[in-house]
Order: sequence, then C-alpha cells, then structure tokens
Amino acid sequence: MSLKLLQPGIQPLGQFDGLDTEATYLKGGEIVTFTSVVTGVSTDKASYDVFDGYVTPNKRAVVTATVATSARPLMLADEGTTGYGTLFGSVVGGTVGLVSTGGAALGPHTATGSGKVTCWDKPGLYAVSLDACDTAAADGLTPTNTSLATGASLTFAPATLKGGQLTPVGSTLANSNTVVVGHFVEFVTNGSLVTTPNYLASALSSARTYAFAVFHFNPQY
Repeated sequence: MSLKLLQPGIQPLGQFDGLDTEATYLKGGEIVTFTSVVTGVSTDKASYDVFDGYVTPNKRAVVTATVATSARPLMLADEGTTGYGTLFGSVVGGTVGLVSTGGAALGPHTATGSGKVTCWDKPGLYAVSLDACDTAAADGLTPTNTSLATGASLTFAPATLKGGQLTPVGSTLANSNTVVVGHFVEFVTNGSLVTTPNYLASALSSARTYAFAVFHFNPQY
C-alpha cells in the first residue's frame, strides 16, 4: 500500500533514479539505499537529467531495496500504487466473477515514467502499510506478530525476495541483521470514520482490522 507521513522530518532527502528491476515493485515504506550501475552497458534506463552525475566515469547512482547490512545511508522509500492517488479503481469479477472487493488495483505505479524514488532519511514518526512489512498475514491486514511490544527494535530484510521490508530484530526475515533503523510504536486502522467497521456492525464482537504499523524511524549508524 504506502508509506504514511505522520510527523516526519521537514522534507525528503530527494528523488533519485530507482533500479529498474525494483522501482515499480515498491509498495512504500521499504528501507532503501544507494548503489550504482554501469552507464552504457547496463540495461537499466534513466531520464536524461540523471546522466548529469557519475560515480566513476562509467557509473551512475541508483536507489535499491536490496540493502546490505553495511550499506549507508538508510532511507524510507515513498513510492507505490495503492494510497498514492494513481488508481483507476480495482478489478471486479476475476475468475468466474468471484471478486467483489479487494481486486487487483488498476493504475500506474508512481515511479512509472520518471523511474525515480522519493527517499526520506530524517528521523521522525512514520507508518507503513502492513502488506509492505514483515508483520501481516496473507490478507495483508491482520498482524500475526502478537508478541511485538511497543519500543521493539526494527531492522530490515536484506534478502532480495523481500528486500528492505521492515522486520523486528531477531526475526527469521532479518536473517541475523541487527542494524536498528527504528522502533515499533503500535498497529493502527486506516483511520476512516466514513465506513462502518465490522466490530461495530457485527452481532458478535470481532477483532479490529489494522492497516498500518506506526514506528519511529531513526537509523543508528
């Protein structure tokens, strides 16, 4: 879904060219860093203004979500589809007409066209949608880590499969990564007061459905 800015730093660090194989797969809220690609040899494309800079005479910088534990700086990606105002609705119907809600979103990713990723590096309070971090079940909305306490240290997944996803220190996804990038505060709903939630309408009490994990971002270098 998306990264939500609650009490962030004054402004993002900037917008940088994203690695083509990753940029349009970002959901928002992943940890990213800088790397480089070879200009003229790599198939990675970029807008012309990106070629104004170089690392060495034949390389240029890009943003990647495949983050080594030694990589610096560490930033939050702020690009995606759902929650970013790029949708034309969602698919209704699907296989034999069974999809009535929650169908595939229609619309471009925010990195489409420019290929750039907005990166936040300032300490502050942020929220990340549960489908973009290591805390949710298959539905992307139900926290399964019921033992996660307020103040728990958060790191990121260094693996390519779920590169950059926030995860608690000591988790399987962390894969021995102990680099602390922030601390967990709480799970919250989407904040909507317009639609009636199930726990108010159901005859039987039902658990609330949470949409975001709130955390304090402050990478410890």
